[in-house]
Amino acid sequence: MKLNFNRYSYPSRRAAVFAKNGMTATSTPQAAEAGIEIMRKGGNAIDAIVAIAMCLPVVEPTSNGIGGDAFAIIYTGGKLYGLNASGPAPSKINAQILRDKGYDKMPVQGFEVVTVPGAPSAWAALNKHSGRLDLTVTAKPAAKYAEEGYPLSHITAQGFKGAFMSYSKNRTDEKYKGWFDTFAKDGKTPETSEIWSSAEMAGTLREIASSNAESFYRGELMEKIVKFSDDFNGYFTKEDFINFKPEWVEPVSVNYKGYDVYELPPNGQGITALIALNILNNFELDNTRETARNYHLQIEAMKLAFADAHKYIADPKFMSVSVKDLLSKEYAKERSRLITDTAQIFTHGEPKGSGTVYLCAADGEGNMV
Repeated sequence: MKLNFNRYSYPSRRAAVFAKNGMTATSTPQAAEAGIEIMRKGGNAIDAIVAIAMCLPVVEPTSNGIGGDAFAIIYTGGKLYGLNASGPAPSKINAQILRDKGYDKMPVQGFEVVTVPGAPSAWAALNKHSGRLDLTVTAKPAAKYAEEGYPLSHITAQGFKGAFMSYSKNRTDEKYKGWFDTFAKDGKTPETSEIWSSAEMAGTLREIASSNAESFYRGELMEKIVKFSDDFNGYFTKEDFINFKPEWVEPVSVNYKGYDVYELPPNGQGITALIALNILNNFELDNTRETARNYHLQIEAMKLAFADAHKYIADPKFMSVSVKDLLSKEYAKERSRLITDTAQIFTHGEPKGSGTVYLCAADGEGNMV
């Protein structure tokens, strides 16, 4: 029996894709195919999404990394679950320390902007919650790509070049040596279609998988990260990792013209889309989708939503307004009145109260992530 699966990445034109037993979508074909491979081995959509997520730091390291964060919305067993695996700032740093160092805004590079990585905890948490396969099996495609290499896409090669230019001013700084040794061997970044590999990354992924991420937070990998931080005056402590756990959260939603749309609550920026939809609820869009008016209203609504998001969305323990107030119909109506026939630059309102990757998977049992 031939099972029907589809993987989808980088669409060049509008298309419809259908599959009977499973589907994945992300920004690179290698990662999308990894998800399908895992479903063919008997995994479900949750296993597939973890396989994709573990692949992306290998095949698109310019957009995300093992040391990044992860957010997920899962539909399984007829229920929605939200996972926030974004790490906090290290306990040894705070705003006053940054101000004392002369910063009036967050820097772009350096230990001052490094938070506790959450992504590995998400892989383990998703696997434990709803996965069907052992994490060591799910990690195999990612580890194989890292160990054996793969041809770089044009976009990833360009990302390498951009990062190289950005980091070059720190080339003599010893703490950046590992980056150049890994991503810019022989003093240059790999070109489009050149085979790139990293045996060290493969080893790290296998250790994360075999320990269900325990090594990363309470074992050998954590020890290495904290030692590196200590060696170069970083801010991590062992307790930052030992005490970190991903958080299961309740998704938030708005109803847009009869459809319930869900996102994760802050600190993620997903509710930006909900704020925009709430604003658009106050307009009747043209029946023909491709009109200047429709585009104008949607763009202006998103601009208004992002103005509020940049002002208010943060760690919920420190937000000055509530999610309920940001998503209230009354506030949306008030903001919608600012939209005219002319494009504008908006500032944030007064409610009462970063480039990444996207990946999704669905299977024949109705599981979706």
